[in-house]
Amino acid sequence: MKRTVFGGRLLPWLLLAPQLLITMVFFLWPAGQAVRQSFLREDAFGLSTNFVGLANYRALFRSEEYLNSLQVTVVFSIAVAVLSMGLSLLLAVAADRVVRTARVYTTLLVWPYAVAPAVAGIMWWFIFNPTIGILPYLLNGVGYDWNHSLRPSDAMILVVVAASWKQISYNFLFFLAGLQAIPASLREAAAIDGAGPFKRFWTITFPLLAPTTFFLLVVNIVYTMFDTFGIIHATTEGGPNQATNILIYKVYEDGFLELDLGSSAAQSVILMALVITMTMIQFRWIERRVEY
Repeated sequence: MKRTVFGGRLLPWLLLAPQLLITMVFFLWPAGQAVRQSFLREDAFGLSTNFVGLANYRALFRSEEYLNSLQVTVVFSIAVAVLSMGLSLLLAVAADRVVRTARVYTTLLVWPYAVAPAVAGIMWWFIFNPTIGILPYLLNGVGYDWNHSLRPSDAMILVVVAASWKQISYNFLFFLAGLQAIPASLREAAAIDGAGPFKRFWTITFPLLAPTTFFLLVVNIVYTMFDTFGIIHATTEGGPNQATNILIYKVYEDGFLELDLGSSAAQSVILMALVITMTMIQFRWIERRVEY
């Protein structure tokens, strides 16, 4: 492999400068401001600011609403990750077996990823709407009265389905690429030895997909923590009775609706710390079981 050698020390830094500038302006600086603001108590207009230390953090962990939001986020994240990755793997296996129409099939499955989260949320809100939605109409036919505006379990199902549908396309692309990278000779040899389709998948295909699965697990956890705000806002707005009020949406509620900027900043810091911690745990322990 040919190695690139720069003639001076200045050129590499100049090439990195645009990315470093973007990272500092749009990531490091806002994160630093959030950490700073989490130790303050100020009014909505910034005219009165007082340093309160860890008071905002102590108030959060004494709040039943915040602890409920934390539990809701855990349930929501696990459900979305399992559902979206499971369906994506199933679709990728189906696409990998198709010969002539694989490109058309792949293109159709990738399209939902281009849909904005808010648009995806509105679409599923219409589908599950108790008055005009097609799915509640079908469920009423079998004796189930669907109403996500009143029933917390229905609301959770709605946001999980909407968030999973939005993420399936992304997972599908990586699973399909991972499947196509597996040598066909391995599965053919197993078939010759008498292994059936399911045994070939669980003993050969799935273990070789471990790096892809691990990567998507990390990505999906981060997705559920940060990128699902638009879906929650367009479907349930955290209701009913805080049943779908995940952490990222509570940050918005306390900061932009209730104008409690110190508490909102503290929640942002906690959320950032949770994501960083979970990512480190995944790379520290789960990655050990991954064979590259």
